[in-house]
Amino acid sequence: MRRVFVTALASGLIAGVAFFAVQAWRVLPLIAAAEVYEQAAAVHQHDAAEASWQPAEGFERLAYTAVADVVTGIGFALLLVGAFSLRGKPVDIRRGLAWGAAGYLAFSLAPALLLPPELPGGISPDLASRQAWWLGTAAATAGGLALIAFAPMPLAKLGGLCLVVLPHVIGPHHPVGGTAPPALLAEFTVASLAATAVFWIVLGAASGWLYRRMAR
Repeated sequence: MRRVFVTALASGLIAGVAFFAVQAWRVLPLIAAAEVYEQAAAVHQHDAAEASWQPAEGFERLAYTAVADVVTGIGFALLLVGAFSLRGKPVDIRRGLAWGAAGYLAFSLAPALLLPPELPGGISPDLASRQAWWLGTAAATAGGLALIAFAPMPLAKLGGLCLVVLPHVIGPHHPVGGTAPPALLAEFTVASLAATAVFWIVLGAASGWLYRRMAR
């Protein structure tokens, strides 16, 4: 257990810092731009509703984002390294990258096909249904990829493929839009997916390397 926790803490910290760096460089400026459109729309509509709390611009927002990214990194690292341990096979950087790619597909790319990352002022379905679909899609994709990669029988691999596709057949299919221009939304989607790709690449490589080192 010590091996799992030390590897997860260290690799999660590294991946979280890398994720924060990419977000601060590409994602947070797009969020700030979208908030300008959101505030302009609220003023135009004479929206008197009390605004929800959010961190102040500058250091406070960066600090909250950094903490959230590191906590996210450690949480996903615990899942990833726990999967290493349950699998019981040797892991190195190359295999860690493969696991990281699977994590990216399950937790980032697959859900984003029907629920792309949202900017402030975006149109979205009910929060509860959106969260339920996201969790179901992540779980189905992870389980399907596991069957495709590890199941010995071709029929089980086919079942895994069906499991990956199923959430997108029954998905929310909600309209995409909001107060921000479509070009900004598209740029934000690409930047967000690129940031999470960096996160999972770094997390997979770091956890694979550290897990192997801890075995010694």
